[in-house]
Amino acid sequence: MDLAGRLQLSNQDYEVNKMKYEAVIGLEVHVQLDTSSKMFTRVGTGFGRPPNTLTNPVVLGLPGALPVMNLDAIEKSIKVGLLLGCKIASICKWDRKNYFYPDMPKNYQISQFDQPICEGGEVEIEMPGDSPAVMGPHRKVKLTRIHLEEDVGKLTHFESDSLVDYNRAGCPLLEIVSEPDLFSPDEVFAYLTSIRNSLVSAGISDCDMEKGQLRCDANISVRPVGTHTLGTKVEIKNLNTISGVRNGVEYEIRRQTKAMNEGEVIVQETRRWNPDQKYTTPMRTKEMAHDYRYFPDPDLMPVQIEQEWIDRILLELPEKPFDKQRRYQSEMQLPYTSTSALCGDRPLCEYFEEAAVLTQVPSKVANWVVNDLLRELAQNTDQNEDSTAEVVTLGNCKVSPVALAELVNLIEDGTISNNVAKELFPEMFTSGKSAKELIKEKGLEMKSDGDEIETLCSQAISDDPDASEKFRGGKEGAINALKGAVMKATRGQANPKIVDETLRRLLSS
Repeated sequence: MDLAGRLQLSNQDYEVNKMKYEAVIGLEVHVQLDTSSKMFTRVGTGFGRPPNTLTNPVVLGLPGALPVMNLDAIEKSIKVGLLLGCKIASICKWDRKNYFYPDMPKNYQISQFDQPICEGGEVEIEMPGDSPAVMGPHRKVKLTRIHLEEDVGKLTHFESDSLVDYNRAGCPLLEIVSEPDLFSPDEVFAYLTSIRNSLVSAGISDCDMEKGQLRCDANISVRPVGTHTLGTKVEIKNLNTISGVRNGVEYEIRRQTKAMNEGEVIVQETRRWNPDQKYTTPMRTKEMAHDYRYFPDPDLMPVQIEQEWIDRILLELPEKPFDKQRRYQSEMQLPYTSTSALCGDRPLCEYFEEAAVLTQVPSKVANWVVNDLLRELAQNTDQNEDSTAEVVTLGNCKVSPVALAELVNLIEDGTISNNVAKELFPEMFTSGKSAKELIKEKGLEMKSDGDEIETLCSQAISDDPDASEKFRGGKEGAINALKGAVMKATRGQANPKIVDETLRRLLSS
């Protein structure tokens, strides 16, 4: 079953198997909280530092070193629980999860076993719609619990050696455990995307999977369609991207459905995903809870969470991404394509809203943000990846929300055409000059002189009798050729509205 390919199921076989079997999936999502220090010590956190420089006796588990709780990590955990509709425990406690592995220097991990900080809850997900421009159906995936623990170190394996870096060890890590309430790779992708958008928007974590800030283990079982008993669970590890999780889950569903169809017994185990060759291989027999020999940590007192504490954090909660998306569509009449690009990025939404309130056309502001602004930011990042030049981000972008609103307003009041604005925007992005400054420098004010435009329109009609006759014959689109001729003659500076009105008047007379 695990030979090269390692299991190349044809789509036809897979579709046949799907008629007989269904997958049930649960996810364990690990999120590294954005705190300045580690979970049980003041040692700082950070990615990319020299190996083993963010350690101390507490991180390394040296004799006599005692843990002290990180209040910021507990508050962020409560905030996540409230965002996801969990019940916040009045008392949560700390337990030692014992195992012997090089990534855990103490040979145990401080975690939460039977009294987690959050219980229950749900994650709203959006499935793909019939069209990319239409919001797909939504549903809510049930959660089992969310618990807080310390992260482990990072192992790097070579052919004959393994190296360990303890910089990550001890960082606050939130584990979000779902019910077996996902049923397809697409739902898994939507679930992870929703969690990432919610937590990034709330300032909980950057959720950068390349930096290990968001990691996921997937539990997959397959059962005959129509049955309700869960099948044998197989866990997949080494899933390093959201698309990788989707691919790994799809492969494992294919593997298990093929095995069941051929009468093989599914073994409860942990498997490793190979992202390059796209298959899973056995890693170890799955541990049970009793294998970890949990017991209460004797060095840490339980945490009592008062209602006043919860109420204060409730007031700090940001608007949820899907709620914001629905508001943008209903109150601002933004199209789905714009809201889906905006609402997963809180700073981008704040930029958009600051610009939108300065205009009467928020939908056009949104269009400039998600198309032109994001394009320029992406191109700048690509150009500076291998250079020492500063990468432009939304935070240091030279086109402020006020400058973008001014550009949109200049289009709306007829000062410049949309085509001229498109030419100006890249220069605004690189120079930091306002649209008005560039218009004055380049002499790009829109021409609205009625006599001059009428002369040019008459000339266009005379030069293109074919388009003129087609328009008079009822072909509305034929007028565009005449408009194009006028705009070309004025280098795009003629007021399009006046050109259109003038052409129609002359063609109807």
